[in-house]
Order: sequence, then structure tokens, then C-alpha cells
Amino acid sequence: MTFKKAQWPRPLRSAHWFGGASRDHIYHRSWMKNQGLPADLFDGRPVIGICNTWSEMTPCNAHLRDLAQRVKHGIYEAGGLPLEFPVFSTGESALRPTAMMYRNLAAMDVEEAIRANPCDGVVLLAGCDKTTPALLMGAASTDVPSILVSGGPMLNGHWRNQSIGSGTALWQMSEMVKSGELTQLDFLDAEQAMSRSPGSCNTMGTASTMASMAEALGMALSGNAAIPAVDSRRRVMAQLTGRRIVEMVKDDLKPSDILTKQAFENAIMTNGAIGGSTNAVIHLLAIAGRVGVDLSLDDWDRLGRDIPTIVNLMPSGKYLMEEFFYAGGLPVVLKSLLDGGKLHGDALTVSGKPIAAEIEHVKNWNPEVIRPVDQALTSHGGIAVLKGNLAPNGAVLKPSAASEHLMVHRGRAVVFEDIDDYKARINDENLDIDETCVMVMKNCGPRGYPGMAEVGNMGLPPKVLRKGIKDMVRISDARMSGTAYGTVVLHTSPEAAVGGPLAIVKTGDYIEIDVPNRRLHLDVPDAEIAERLLAWSPPVEKPASGYARLFHEHVQGADTGADFDFLKGCRGREVGKDSH
Repeated sequence: MTFKKAQWPRPLRSAHWFGGASRDHIYHRSWMKNQGLPADLFDGRPVIGICNTWSEMTPCNAHLRDLAQRVKHGIYEAGGLPLEFPVFSTGESALRPTAMMYRNLAAMDVEEAIRANPCDGVVLLAGCDKTTPALLMGAASTDVPSILVSGGPMLNGHWRNQSIGSGTALWQMSEMVKSGELTQLDFLDAEQAMSRSPGSCNTMGTASTMASMAEALGMALSGNAAIPAVDSRRRVMAQLTGRRIVEMVKDDLKPSDILTKQAFENAIMTNGAIGGSTNAVIHLLAIAGRVGVDLSLDDWDRLGRDIPTIVNLMPSGKYLMEEFFYAGGLPVVLKSLLDGGKLHGDALTVSGKPIAAEIEHVKNWNPEVIRPVDQALTSHGGIAVLKGNLAPNGAVLKPSAASEHLMVHRGRAVVFEDIDDYKARINDENLDIDETCVMVMKNCGPRGYPGMAEVGNMGLPPKVLRKGIKDMVRISDARMSGTAYGTVVLHTSPEAAVGGPLAIVKTGDYIEIDVPNRRLHLDVPDAEIAERLLAWSPPVEKPASGYARLFHEHVQGADTGADFDFLKGCRGREVGKDSH
């Protein structure tokens, strides 16, 4: 893609606040100077907002204040004025009912903060799962020059001479306790070994996936995704990002120049190659909606189904993010895709160069971690999009994390009406269930949970686990953590809480899953399905007030990104009326 740089020098957005001698210009500058800022910083140079999701309640992002300082160094070095501001931090590890419920709130915060303040450009500081898409969504909605730098993954977990991955080990050990393979005391002992440093998940969970998506989209500097949070090179990346945003403002290189259909196609193919999280589906659909790019579940299936998964990381593989970085990180994966004719090499990046130029000379330093295509973990990675009478608008499954013997399966449904029903009954030894059954959970989608929590990877019944069974087919309208694994069908749309066919599935019905043919079928006559739907009534009451009411009334389905209906499209960077 050819990009034409804007003329420089020229008046910037910030000149509306700082660039004159009127009462209001003096008002804006004088208040800023109470922070000790010299007068010559208001001479028309780019004012760069540092959008920081730092929060001690978001452990993935708790080190971002240090990175913000490094970004400031870079901005000053390049001749800009850095001004840091906080936004809502939606942390996956602590927020209830789910961080996903607040992704759109964070995106609104980001958008309005950028537009309402004297920002000529923005550095987006993100880390935890939902902060990366939220910041990209908000920035895309203003189209101010923007660049993202991630907080980076935490160090590898180590416990009793074995590497353990954040999240992945949690799910594994929880099942081992239920099956009697691990004691509760052992589980508690492993707790301290899982999270050894600042940073986000050290597996290819959603945080690392979305950092990879940002880089594949071209919205972060090359190599950003995999640098460990505590590695000095993460600080270097932050400082270089600060330098680069100043040049982006001078050139007027905007998100709309970068976030093209080609960029999203690159990201989808990259997700397949890294064995990325199913959550990336929802987030990329939402980001695309903000820039007006026509992206659908069909694109995910068309572009991802034949992409080999070559990154050997948990939960699909063996290693963790440290090894991925040492092997060369995402640039090596992108180069493999490019060499295989699976990447749009001319897609523009925040560097101002096409992505092919950024990865031209990279090398793979560990082919066991980033495998050659002919030694891929799976030849058909990506995300499988299933459709049928149980999911008219689609459902998703991650083949690289699923069991091969369950990819074609027919089983008797055991239905849980919601998460509370599941928790109340799953440990009941009298529950009529075995490993051939299909576990179904309803009312866990965007409106049903509310917020669409990561509960789709339902733990198996203890009596099944004791047989040595590690996986069963599970279907829901929920999400699952990017660190999780199993033959888990997610995001079933329309969701049960709005009257999708999932709502009328009964225990004893038979369900067929056929991943190669992308089919998800409820083996019940059409007339009976229609009769059940006519008798159905909504199980979820509309919240009385507050953000929960706003969310319930305006959230869209998972198949389009679960964004709010009124936030689709870009609202631009027009400067509002003066405040006095």
C-alpha cells in the first residue's frame, strides 16, 4: 500500500487549545504550566497522549507506569510533548461478572478521552486480554494517529522442575484434583509458581494473542508482541514507540490507513499460525466494525482453516512465551506466512513501511518452538466456524486445542440451563453422563451471563475424569480463556438469552458435530424446534439501571463482535466547542 505523508510543519489539533493568544488559549496553557512545563513546549510541536491502562487491580498491567516513562523519553527525544492519562482498566483476572462486559466501556472511555483532549497522537499502553482490543477500538473510532505497545508476558512458571503456563496449568491441575491425580495441597503449592513476574499470561492465551494481533495488523512496531515484561528490551520497545508516534503525527499516519481489509486478513492467518485464542474472533470483528471494514465469521473460516499451526506453545503445544521470544517471536511467524504466500506483504504498518519490509531479514533461532510448515502442530489450525440448526449465525472451535477423535461426534446432550445449574450438578455422582455425551450450557452469552464470561470450557464430571478421560464435547454461547483447551464449541449464535436455538435444547436430545464439514446440528425435527421456540420465554430480566442496563439494551451478538450497536463506525477527531 502506498501512503502519502502529510505536509510538515502544519497546525495540529492541539493548536485549538494551545496555539494562540486569546483568553482561552492562555487559560489552557496556564493550567498546564502548573505541572512545571516550560513555555516552549507549547510551540506547535505534537502533543502525544499516553493512554495508560495501569491498575493494581489489573495485574497484567500493573507495571505500565514504568513503560509510560520510557514512552515519554522517546516522545521528548523526537520533539513531542507527552501527556499521560488514565482510562478504565478491564482486567480479566479480577473483574466480575467478566472483563468482557467492560471492554466496550473501556473503548468508550478511550474514544472520548482522545477526542475531548488536546491529543495529536496517542500511544496505547495495554496488556491484559480486553485492554488491547478496547484501546484499538477507541483509537480507531477517533482516527487520531495511534500506536500500541504491549506490557509483555510474564516469565515462565516453574514448579517441581517443570514449566507451567499461566491459565493452562490452572485448568489442568483443577481437573487433576477432581480426578485424584493431585492433592489440594499440591495445587496450592503450585499457585505461587504460576505467576513469577509482572506481565500478562505466558501462554498463547488471549493477552499474547491480542498483542500478536496488534503486531500482525500493523498497529505495533515489529517484534512488540513477545518481549517479556521484565526484559530490558520491553523498555527499549516503549521508548522507540514514543519516538515513532511523533513522526506518525507529522506524517498524519492514522489507524484508517493501517486497518484495512488486508490487515485484518493478515491477522486472521497469523492467529491460525500461532494457535491463537478464540477470543480474537470477537475482538477483531469489533475493531473492524469501528473502521468500517467488512469482516465476518466467514472470513475467519475462509482464511484460517488451511493455515498450519507452527507455534509450539501452550495450550496447543509445549512451550511458553519466553521461548517464543528467544526463537524470534512473531516476525518469524509472519515471515513463514509470507514465504508461503499467506500474507499480504504490502500491508502498511505504523513504521510507515509495508509489513514485508519489516520482516525481510528475520531468522528462526529455534525450529522446535516455531516449527517449519512441514512439521506443524496441526495442518489445519485457525478457527473453525460451525453452522447448522443449532448455530444459524455460527459458532467457533479451536482445532489446535481440540481432540482429534471428537472432531466428528454424535452424542446425547446433557443440558445445564446456566452457570449456576452447572456448578450445582456437575459433581453429582448420580448425574446421568458419560464421556460420549455432549455437555451443553445455556445463557452465558453477551446478554445471558451478562457479558459473555469465560466459562465455556466446562470442567468434566469427576466420575468421567476418574476413568482417565481428559476431554468431551462441550457447547455453549460463552467464551473460554485463551489459555484453555479441549473440544469446546463457543460463541453459539444467536445466544440462548435472545431466543437462539441453543435455548430449547433438552437433555436427551442428540447433537452432531462435524468439524471437517463445519456442521453443528441438533437432531430434532424442524417442526419440534419451532414449537419449542414458540413456547420459550426470556430467562434474563432487563437490568433496572446503570451500565448493565446500557449493555443489555445495546450489545450485539458474538458473531459480529459483541460491540454496542451505537458504536459501529468511526466518529472522527473533530475538535469540540470550547469549554468557556
